[in-house]
Amino acid sequence: MLTKSFFTIFLFYLLFGEFNNPLPSIQFNLDPEICDNAIDDDNDGLIDLNDEDCACDEIESVESLIPNPSFEDIDCCPDLPAQLSCAEGWIQASAATTDFIHLCGWLGWDGSDAFGEEYPPPMPFPDGSGIVGFRDGVVGTPLGADETGIYEPNWKEYAGACLNRPMEKDSLFRIEFSIGFVNPEVSPSIYVTIFGTEDCINLPFGPSNLEDLVGCPTNTPEWVELGKVYVFGGYGNQWVKTSIEFTPDMDINAVAIGPDCNDNLNDRSLYYFLDNLILDEAKSFEFEFEESGNPCSESFSISVNEYAEISYQWYLDGIALIGETSAQLSQNYGEGNYQVRMDDGENCSLLSYGEIELPVESSTLEISICHDEDYLFGALMLSEEGTYYDTLTSADGCDSIVTLELTQEDEFLDTTEVFTLEGLSIEIEGQTFNEAGSYQISTMSDNGCEQFTFVTVKYPDLYIPNIFSPNSVGLNNTFTIFPSDDFNGSFIINIYDKWGNKIFEGLQWNGLSKGEKVLPGVYIYLAELTLDNGKSKYISGTLTLVD
Repeated sequence: MLTKSFFTIFLFYLLFGEFNNPLPSIQFNLDPEICDNAIDDDNDGLIDLNDEDCACDEIESVESLIPNPSFEDIDCCPDLPAQLSCAEGWIQASAATTDFIHLCGWLGWDGSDAFGEEYPPPMPFPDGSGIVGFRDGVVGTPLGADETGIYEPNWKEYAGACLNRPMEKDSLFRIEFSIGFVNPEVSPSIYVTIFGTEDCINLPFGPSNLEDLVGCPTNTPEWVELGKVYVFGGYGNQWVKTSIEFTPDMDINAVAIGPDCNDNLNDRSLYYFLDNLILDEAKSFEFEFEESGNPCSESFSISVNEYAEISYQWYLDGIALIGETSAQLSQNYGEGNYQVRMDDGENCSLLSYGEIELPVESSTLEISICHDEDYLFGALMLSEEGTYYDTLTSADGCDSIVTLELTQEDEFLDTTEVFTLEGLSIEIEGQTFNEAGSYQISTMSDNGCEQFTFVTVKYPDLYIPNIFSPNSVGLNNTFTIFPSDDFNGSFIINIYDKWGNKIFEGLQWNGLSKGEKVLPGVYIYLAELTLDNGKSKYISGTLTLVD
C-alpha cells in the first residue's frame, strides 16, 4: 500500500519538477525481506535473521540447575582421592567420599589403593577436563585399619550440589548425564539414582563417623528418592549418556547422585564415573543441540531434535546456509554463531547454538643441531640459531602454532691444560697421550655431533736441591722437593746412606736419623710422586749434606 507521504512527494514533483525527467533521484524497493535466501532483499543492509522482519520467538537453551555440571571450574587441582571440594559448587554428600579426577592432576586409581585396584577412566572425557568417580560398595576398610576383605555394601559414594534455583514441586524435570564404566567386573550394570532434599543444609547427609555409615541418602528423613535409571556399560571402557525424568512432590534445593539403596553384594569394590550432569525442566530439552566430532575437523556437525511436522533452516551469523534444511548440518562451515529456525506452519522458533571458535593449540620445540647441519621446520630449511614460528595442523584439524627454539652445538668445545709426569701416560676422553704437547680431541655429543677440544699436556716443574746444610741458619737447612703450583699430586721421600740403609722417610729431611745427626757426606734420595689420578712415578738422585 502506498503511503500518504509517498503521494505528497509525488505531487511536489508534479508541480515543481521537470516533467521530462520526473523523480530523477528517488528509488524505492518495496520487496519484503526473504528470511532464508542469504540476500538483502529490501536493501536495508540487513540480511535474513539480522533484519527485524525475520524475527522469531527465541527458545532458551538448557541451563543446568546444577552448578558447574561438567566439573570444569576448580578451586584447586586434585592430587589425591576424595577431593571433590576442589570442584566449584560440588559437595561430598556423605562420609563415603567421591573422587575428583581432573586432567590437571590426579587421574584416578592406578593400583595404589588398599587392595591394589585400578580404575582407569575411559578417555576422552565426555565434556572438558574433569569428572568424578564413585563406589557402590567396597571390600574391607578403605582406610586400611582392618583390611578384612569383607564386602561392605553400605559404602556408597555420592556427589552433592546445592541448586542454582529450586526445583518446584509438581513440575516435570529431567537430568541428562554421562556415566563411565571401567570393565564388566569393576563396573557392572547399575541403577544410577538422584535424590533430593528441601534444604541445602542437609548436605552432607548422615554422620561423619565412618563406623556409622548410613549408606543411602533416604536412610535419613530429610532426603527422598527422585528417580533412577538402569545403565548397562557393555564391555566397559566407555561412556554411556542417559537421563532420568521425575516430578518432585516438594520443592527441591539440593541433590545427591550416585548408586541406589540396594545392597549390591560382590567380592570386589565397584566403581563408576560421572560427567556433564544437566538438570532442568523437561520441556527445556524439547529442542537440544547435539554435536559430533571436533569443530576443527571436516566431519564436525551440529544437530537438533527432529520432528516430522517441523521445517528447519540453519544460519551462520544470522545469514541462511543455503540447502541446510534438515535437523542436522551436512558439513562444517567453520567459526561463527550458529542458529536454527524451526517452523511448524503456524509459528517459527529460533534456537541459538552459540559461537564456535576454533581452538588454537600452541607448543614449543627446543631443538639442538650440529654446527654443520640444517633443520627442516615446515617449509623452511634453517641453518642458524634463533626463534621461529609456524602454523601447522594438529591431529584433530585445528591450527597448531609451533614455536621453535633452535640452537647449534659449538664445533669447538674448549681449550684446556692437563698435567702429568714425564714417562707417565694420561687418558683424556678415551684417548691416551704419552708425551707433553698440544692435541686436538674429537668427541661425540648426546645429539651425535662431532665436537673438538684442544688439549695441552704439560709436565709440572720440580725443583730438587742437590745440597743442603741442616746446621745453617736460613735457607737450605732441610731437604725436600719443591713442585710448581700446577703439580696435582703428592710425594714421599726416602733417604739412603752410601751402604743402602734407609735412614729417613717423609716429606722433608732435616739431617737426623733416629733423632741423631748424621755425618756430612753424599746420600741417595728416592722419591715417589703420586698424581691425583692414582698414577705414580719414582725419581732418584744424590744430595750432599754439609755442615
